[in-house]
Amino acid sequence: MKTNKTISEFKEFIAKGNVMDMAVGVIIGGAFGKIVTSLVNDILMPIVGILIGGLDFTV
Repeated sequence: MKTNKTISEFKEFIAKGNVMDMAVGVIIGGAFGKIVTSLVNDILMPIVGILIGGLDFTV
């Protein structure tokens, strides 16, 4: 049966530890995204606004 094969492949996938690697990658990616967003909004855009002529990019 196809269902049994799918379940056994899923169990094998979990046993390899790929799920943990993927979870760690997602968590690190989310944290990195927030760091970059904060860097751009709080440091880079005020500098660009001053250079352009005092524009305020805050919403």
